[in-house]
Amino acid sequence: MLGLKAAVAAVSLCLVLPLAPAMAQDAKQVPTSNAEMQLSFSPLVKATHGAVVNVYAERLVQRRASPFAGDPFFEQFFGQRFPNRTEKQSSLGSGVIVESNGTIVTNNHVVDGADDIKVALSDGREYPCEVVLKDDRLDLAVLKIKSDDQNFPVLKIGDSDSAEVGDLVLAIGNPFGVGQTVTSGIVSGLARNQVTDGDFGFFIQTDASINPGNSGGALMNMKGELIGINTAIFSRGGGSNGIGFAIPANLVKVFLAAADSGAAGFERPYVGASFEPVTSDVAEALGLKHVLGALVVKTVPGGPAEKAGLKPGQVIVAVNGVTVEHPDALGYRLTTAGVGQTVKLDVIDNGKDRTVEMALNGAPETVKPDERVIAGRSPFTGAHVANLSPKLAYSMHLPTEDTGVVVTDLDDGTPAQRLGFAKGDIIVAVNGGNVGSTADLQAIVESEPGFWRVEIERDGKRIRQIFR
Repeated sequence: MLGLKAAVAAVSLCLVLPLAPAMAQDAKQVPTSNAEMQLSFSPLVKATHGAVVNVYAERLVQRRASPFAGDPFFEQFFGQRFPNRTEKQSSLGSGVIVESNGTIVTNNHVVDGADDIKVALSDGREYPCEVVLKDDRLDLAVLKIKSDDQNFPVLKIGDSDSAEVGDLVLAIGNPFGVGQTVTSGIVSGLARNQVTDGDFGFFIQTDASINPGNSGGALMNMKGELIGINTAIFSRGGGSNGIGFAIPANLVKVFLAAADSGAAGFERPYVGASFEPVTSDVAEALGLKHVLGALVVKTVPGGPAEKAGLKPGQVIVAVNGVTVEHPDALGYRLTTAGVGQTVKLDVIDNGKDRTVEMALNGAPETVKPDERVIAGRSPFTGAHVANLSPKLAYSMHLPTEDTGVVVTDLDDGTPAQRLGFAKGDIIVAVNGGNVGSTADLQAIVESEPGFWRVEIERDGKRIRQIFR
């Protein structure tokens, strides 16, 4: 029996010894004893939880007191006997203090439209806040505590690019309004996209429990550093299913820098190109070894991409040496590099590897908007239109490579509104003739053709309609 035990021990030793040098080189290790399994996160939580706050946002909304309010038939007989009433709507979320002067990072959806914002610290103190900068596409907002105190607890922002699948993380927030709560888990995935309805698509995935109220809270590594802002969950019932998503801290850094500089809005780099994911069919057709990267579909003449030498059919596989998994990841890497910088792109062109440099600048105003309100007798009467430039397209959440005449607004009750035109529609052609500018459209309207064959582009799709 002793001989068998000795043999087993010898085999175990042989299995362990070759692994020891490799594990010694890596600071991250798997627990190997009962003592290590009984270690606690409490020292880490005590040192950092004070920087995570509860965010309370209130907004005033108008409620109709009568179900017939606004109906012209009933109001003709009964008038405004049921005046609208004002109600308060409250939302609850979390935030992270990232600067000792009381600067807080949270989600835009936590504070969007709020008339009054307050934060509560873990020690019971409460303060009013003001919004410094917000962006609905990134779903980030920066708040500032209204206080003379310059010594608030701070959670240091770490390097989210250093996070790896399997790393231990803690999520701190205020789920369901029960009070500050800490949950633990691991990084389940990186570079996740198609998570939210916004156009930002690069998230850290974790199985640490995240629930409503956790939005804007901290995802923290074992160094006590912020590596993400908890933003969304994948759930069919409203509770945590172990699939949560956080905005990477490296994007938070860039957004915070814009807020600290006093910027009125956050600006992402203008590329002047459109991209598609690399599918298995595309990879096979182009002779790629891996199904990843951003396939160049179209470039804008004179744009940064064309100036850098990018052409349709090429595939961008890395930015500054960091792998690009998909077009959303490309957008993330360029955004975190920042406007005013120059990046190196690793490109596969006809099966050959090459590196190009591309300057990152803000979206330019290539043409003057020349905004007009269309009058007269036409389907466009009451539509506000403008010449579309990359700068205007960016502000309207449209692809920056789009050109032409865009509908920027609609007057209530006008023909353009009743016929179904919408803000963001690009007027491509009228009666077979291309519409290149607002002046072109104005000239067509003034000619009063009496017959209108209209072609517009909406959400990337062409819509054709005939009006008489």
